[in-house]
Amino acid sequence: MNQKTTRRNLIMTSIAVTGGIIGGAAMNKQTQTKVASVEIPTTSTIPERILGKTGVKVPLLGLGGAGRTPVGNSGQEKEAMAIIEAALSLGIRYFDTAASYGASEEHFGKVLPAYRKDIFLASKTGRRDRDGAWRELERSLKRLNTDYLDSWQFHHVSFMETLDEIFGSQGAIKAMEEAKEQGIVKFAGITGHHEPDVIAEGLRRYPFDTTLVTINAADQHHPRPFAPTVLPVAQQKNVGVIGMKIPAYGRLLKPGVLNMQEAMGYVLSLAGVHCCIVATESVEMLQSNVRVAQEFQPLTQQDMGAIEQKTANVWQENTFFRAWT
Repeated sequence: MNQKTTRRNLIMTSIAVTGGIIGGAAMNKQTQTKVASVEIPTTSTIPERILGKTGVKVPLLGLGGAGRTPVGNSGQEKEAMAIIEAALSLGIRYFDTAASYGASEEHFGKVLPAYRKDIFLASKTGRRDRDGAWRELERSLKRLNTDYLDSWQFHHVSFMETLDEIFGSQGAIKAMEEAKEQGIVKFAGITGHHEPDVIAEGLRRYPFDTTLVTINAADQHHPRPFAPTVLPVAQQKNVGVIGMKIPAYGRLLKPGVLNMQEAMGYVLSLAGVHCCIVATESVEMLQSNVRVAQEFQPLTQQDMGAIEQKTANVWQENTFFRAWT
């Protein structure tokens, strides 16, 4: 048995011991009963698009695990479970999390394993070195109670120097390639909300399958907007594009700015965007967001221009996260 096979088997054994292999065989009875009560739609209830070169159909709306919401907060397990279960019942199939998202992976790991074959599960690593990335991947798999990820992504890549580190001789790209070779990861991704040139360069350097980037209706007014820089490169290379920060943590939805139909509709109408993720504070908010996705119709150029006019004077407060590195 070679070293790589041994490592994969060790990961799978560890998952079985700590949380239970997919299907719920090792899950405790309370959790198993809870997830068994969720009925998921047998046909799509939200419009779908093929996520670039992955070839996988995903709904226009996915559930984000970041932010100060119950899904990411420890101590709010009951609320988190209700949101995740509601997402499944409403037809959401794309679930996004990261090693650094608080209790998000653990909460997902209590519900999603029973539906693993029906969902697209994405997580991220913020480590830039091979060994550190492997450690985060192993921890993510244990928390999520799964033996593979549909997409594993390099998290918040903000500088060219970071790209150089990732692609170095002992960089995190080594862990990515090893994990893909072993079947632990299906697709490779890169994410960012700071500098679009860095993400575009990452897509040129490596055949990433997906990219998760900041694209909202206010970002167009930023001196370095993401859409015109990243989307053409992603389209050229058939990279699956997932939009984030759609309502700017709710700031875009203030009275006199936009409603969710406009905020989500704008992003999903951009050529090259396949879906978006939105975190939620409650089941009711999730239900409202799903209705918006279900009713989505591509906006005209006139509609897009009108939305951009509405955000022209508030773009700074709705792109504050661009400063994060």
